Amino acid sequence: MATAIVTDSTAYMPKAELEQYNIHMIPLTVVLNGETYEEEVTLQAEDFYEKIRGGKKLPTSSQPPIGKFVELFEKLAQDYDEIVTIHLSSGISGTYQGALSAGEMVEGIDVYGFDTEVACYMQSMYAIHASKLAAQGANAKQILAHLNEMKETEKDFILVDDLSHLQRGGRLSAASALIGSLLQVKPILSFQNKVIVPYEKIRTKKKALKRIEELLAEDVEKYGELEATVIHSNCEAERDEWLAHLREKFPTVQFNPSYFGAVVGTHLGEGALAMGWFKKIEPKI
Repeated sequence: MATAIVTDSTAYMPKAELEQYNIHMIPLTVVLNGETYEEEVTLQAEDFYEKIRGGKKLPTSSQPPIGKFVELFEKLAQDYDEIVTIHLSSGISGTYQGALSAGEMVEGIDVYGFDTEVACYMQSMYAIHASKLAAQGANAKQILAHLNEMKETEKDFILVDDLSHLQRGGRLSAASALIGSLLQVKPILSFQNKVIVPYEKIRTKKKALKRIEELLAEDVEKYGELEATVIHSNCEAERDEWLAHLREKFPTVQFNPSYFGAVVGTHLGEGALAMGWFKKIEPKI
């Protein structure tokens, strides 16, 4: 039983990793200054942030056309028996549902969807685990069981500089954005029930980062070894400084550095930092 692994561009997985783990990627679309780009294909993160600086109009993003999924799934059907397709939260994008709809249109292969209920490199880590299991000969149901076990201990926290991007993009309620701007707070955000909501309101960025570390420490004490990611939105030096501190403080945590690309960066703006983790579970059949 051969199982293919598919994800989308909001996993922000480097091309070398996609090739290493034999993961197939479908790009989301970004419209910027009247031009349409495929994220991570014709528009890389560093170019995106350069293009939006000083712009008056926010870019827009959209899910992949179903036809893109159908084309890929039909191609994979020539060499695989099953597909596990892993996507960003269905609460903020229709990508997951689009993949499922495409799967129903393709004959000769069974398509199984996994809604990560998060995004970015947390999504990548799910895909990597799925790939490692597929390489061992695991079928789709075995892979999904493992991913759901990972999800049980998953935590994610996001710290943004400006809530207005999320509010204007419809990813955060107007009331939450207003409260943040009036009080000059740095709210910690998190995915809850598939959408982004305020987790705690903190006065300063420094205190917010410290609070995320406290939450991480609680799970280190609870689980021992964790697999984590630290992500930045065009503030790599700040990410790296925090990452060096975290690696020294939490030696039992495997940290994977990453970034917010064009689609997620559209909604978070520059200067965002995030961390996510789950209990380290070896992907073995």
